[in-house]
Amino acid sequence: MENIIKVKNVEIGKGFVVMAGPCAIESLAQLEKTAELIKKNTQILRGGAYKPRTKPSSFQGLKEEGLKLLKQVGDRLNLPTITEILDPREVALVASFVDIFQVGTRNMANYALLKEIGKSGKPVMLKRGMSATINEWLSAAEYIFAEGNQQVILCERGIRTFMTETRFTLDLAGAMLAKQKSGLPVIIDPSHATGIPALIPPMVKAAKAAGFDGIMVEVHYNPSQAKCDAEQALTPDQFNEMFQ
Repeated sequence: MENIIKVKNVEIGKGFVVMAGPCAIESLAQLEKTAELIKKNTQILRGGAYKPRTKPSSFQGLKEEGLKLLKQVGDRLNLPTITEILDPREVALVASFVDIFQVGTRNMANYALLKEIGKSGKPVMLKRGMSATINEWLSAAEYIFAEGNQQVILCERGIRTFMTETRFTLDLAGAMLAKQKSGLPVIIDPSHATGIPALIPPMVKAAKAAGFDGIMVEVHYNPSQAKCDAEQALTPDQFNEMFQ
């Protein structure tokens, strides 16, 4: 029997759920404009307040101010929210602003973080580590379960392989195996997996056809100005075209 995780008015694990929004929250105007343009096809608003960037000189996010903006826009548009959490010491803070924790690929094996999230009882989306096996991914989820939190969503965001033409390699077979073995909802992130906007719509179709539980897609009202992952963000028009 598969788990269904209810977040406000959205049921994850029952139907196909769309999570969308900017990679990084840059300002109220940027978040509001993007969210307004995609809300008709979005069930959960994503936005990064804390950004674990490859280089420390890259934009690291607005942090607590970003959390406040995400809550403000999510509440106004009646959209549940999801954001990445990096530090176990900030679980209570992040929980006070958002509806779903996101554990990113770099923190899949951050056991201190997983334990604290487990104690919170709040829904969490656990991204697969970019070099993690399926068993390692599911074992990471067990750290959350062990603290009493059963509200876990898995997210396949691509793995690192010899393939260099795309940013990562989207492992739909592995993701389906994880879904079948665990019974947990699985979300597909084609933005990070491909890194190429033109590949995102066909991967969304593949995810839906295969029977996954939803997608997470990065959208920015003006990708050329984005401070984070500009090259893989869809415009609102490109995003909305996927659902026509």
